[in-house]
Amino acid sequence: MNTQVNDIEMLARAILTEARDEAEQIKADAKEKADAIRRRAQEQAEAERKAILDRAREEAERLRGQAVATAQLKSRSSQLTHREQLLERVFKAVKEKLPEVQNRPDYDEIVTMLLREALTQLRVNKAEVRADEATNKILRRGSLREVSKELGGDFKDGEVLEEGIGIVVDAADGKIHYDNTLETRLRRLQGGLRSSVYQVLTGEKV
Repeated sequence: MNTQVNDIEMLARAILTEARDEAEQIKADAKEKADAIRRRAQEQAEAERKAILDRAREEAERLRGQAVATAQLKSRSSQLTHREQLLERVFKAVKEKLPEVQNRPDYDEIVTMLLREALTQLRVNKAEVRADEATNKILRRGSLREVSKELGGDFKDGEVLEEGIGIVVDAADGKIHYDNTLETRLRRLQGGLRSSVYQVLTGEKV
């Protein structure tokens, strides 16, 4: 979750920095807009964390018996090894269910958030945006145009991603790159969620 919080703070600073050069009224409007963006990003990050934990709980019901058996192992090293195997199986199961995210009614908003975050991380005003086929359709319907206008950049859609769900941004003729696919985001979150997921597996309260 630290990565998401840092990402949100960087986006707010970028918007506020740009706003300082504008008139006082525009500056006030920009701050209000930045606050709204930060709230949306925080809400989305929390929804993403909740969705992963919900899927983990579903998988935990099937793996609970194995987790209990693991707790009974005499060797601590064997326990840790088995724990890691269980966690990897859970995250693998979650990864396999990521395509279901595209069926969510708010997936348009998720796409916009993924795009805005990637472009803000790169801090560029010109870039090529690649996405999977379903995500690309949303970008072309208006998300890409909306974020381009919001950030004041020249952002074009590129080739369809062959692997991954979400957004990949390339800039400076491919020299700089930001992968904001759901698979990559899951990998970023895994470290912070491992303890919570394991507590779910063992029946502890999160």
